[in-house]
Amino acid sequence: MGEFSMQDAIQQFLKQSRLKSGIQAVRIEDVWEQIMGKTIAKYTDKIQIINQTLFISSTVAQLKHELLYQKEKIIERVNEALGEKVINDVVIK
Repeated sequence: MGEFSMQDAIQQFLKQSRLKSGIQAVRIEDVWEQIMGKTIAKYTDKIQIINQTLFISSTVAQLKHELLYQKEKIIERVNEALGEKVINDVVIK
């Protein structure tokens, strides 16, 4: 049997586990400011990943409008930050 690093073992476990989506949701919250910038992060109330859809909540109408135009870019940035294709769609609420 080959040797694995702790990181490889954990990643392998997560690939086969239902915990993966929960961990990705926490990771997106951690890197949201880096992905979208301080201003957008400041006015974003809530972000969630449900069934490969990223839900973004904000009470600022102008921000919602801007995020609607950036959907494809958001998907690309989030997937890049998480290191795999996690998000297929974005819903702005």
